[in-house]
Amino acid sequence: MQALYLAIDQGGHASRVLAFDAMGRQHAVAYREIATRQPAADRVEHDPEALVTSIRQALEQVVDELDSRADALRAAGLATQRSSIVCWDRRSGEALSPVISWADRRAAHLIEQLDPDQRRHIRRLTGLFPNPHYGASKLRWCLEHLPEVASAAANGRLAMGPLSSFLLFRLLRERPLLVDPANGSRTLLMARTEQTWSPELLDIFGLQAAWLPRPVHSRFTFGHIITPRGELPLQICTGDQSAALFADGLPTPGSIQINAGSGAFVQTPAPADGADCDPRLLHSTVYRDDTLHLEILEGTVNGAGTALRWWQRQYPRQHFEQHLEHWLADIHTPPLFLNGIGGVGSPFWWTDLVSRFVGEGGPEARAVAVVESIVFLIQANLDAMQACVPLERIVLSGGLAASTGLCRRLASCSGLEVWRSRQTEATARGLAWLLAGRPDHWPGEPRHLVAPEPASQAALRQRYQHWLSLMQEN
Repeated sequence: MQALYLAIDQGGHASRVLAFDAMGRQHAVAYREIATRQPAADRVEHDPEALVTSIRQALEQVVDELDSRADALRAAGLATQRSSIVCWDRRSGEALSPVISWADRRAAHLIEQLDPDQRRHIRRLTGLFPNPHYGASKLRWCLEHLPEVASAAANGRLAMGPLSSFLLFRLLRERPLLVDPANGSRTLLMARTEQTWSPELLDIFGLQAAWLPRPVHSRFTFGHIITPRGELPLQICTGDQSAALFADGLPTPGSIQINAGSGAFVQTPAPADGADCDPRLLHSTVYRDDTLHLEILEGTVNGAGTALRWWQRQYPRQHFEQHLEHWLADIHTPPLFLNGIGGVGSPFWWTDLVSRFVGEGGPEARAVAVVESIVFLIQANLDAMQACVPLERIVLSGGLAASTGLCRRLASCSGLEVWRSRQTEATARGLAWLLAGRPDHWPGEPRHLVAPEPASQAALRQRYQHWLSLMQEN
């Protein structure tokens, strides 16, 4: 019987569990939506118990769907939202905080208090920029504002860290306290080169290594997850965007991978010679084991799908996505949108940009302007990457890859071919490839080529330059 692998993908809107074979073929899938709470403008959180339940339910459904084929399951892997954090009781497993999402900015004031030397130190040790989206400031906020967390710290019962570590603790029989490199690095507490908790970084944020999970490789025997057909070893743990990078196997230089959902994450392998690149980009570890260590250059667009949902709330319309595609095809001179939804990530790194439209246009034209702002934010990151890596083609995945209008504008603005996936499960496919032992023969997903459109390219590039000048005035 052909071996099967379970990919568990816990995302911002749903928990998915999928079964793949070693040739990348999908055999079963289950999906459970999760609720998102936004108790204030700068807060985004989830119920930790609901996340655990959603994964267990999806897992049971997939195993039931496989029926007798479930006997072929060999291993499982977990990918989660990077930078989302939880605090919990290391004895009972009870959550002591909500899941504070990567999109949450409640602790921005703690980042603003950092002096220039501290900021440079964090950048040097982590490859990231001090930013309220990352975990350290949120963990410190929990310690200062949640009495249950402070009490657990005083009583020696506190565990805190990435969402991935909490889920491992709650889902696996052994209840391990472990963290992988991709998720650990997003705390701003891990030294990138050593992959250990840095005493200097812990001191900056007033946290203790004793509260944090033990760092291990991305491939590790984390423990065993219980299914209706018995236990499975969980052998891979990483971040959602990190896993998506491997959807078609090992990424190659010159290929720009963009996974565009709530946020859009622009990734390409870092130069092997360690050449200096634009300092406004992230330098991230996405995978490490005894035989493979992959680091990437990364750009982050916070206001992607979140920006479209924001506009949809301002202008509710049934079948919004279908209407949007018509507007994108018909409206060629929309206003410009300065997109600060969720804070502006790379290469600008602003937390306080007030989103606004510049120019005239009705609701439909403004919806198009929001889409163009996503393209323009991606393009700003591509411009920054050109300093040290070749840009040959874009591989686009995630929910926004379904938008033909967005893909056409991205191709024309960048001047690059865009190969978009016909599926949206890049994270799960990447997990499956890693679980299967990184097979050499891994059929890529069917992709649709979207080429630049010369007729619209000049006008779009002109709008991009105008948008860029307006952004730089802020």
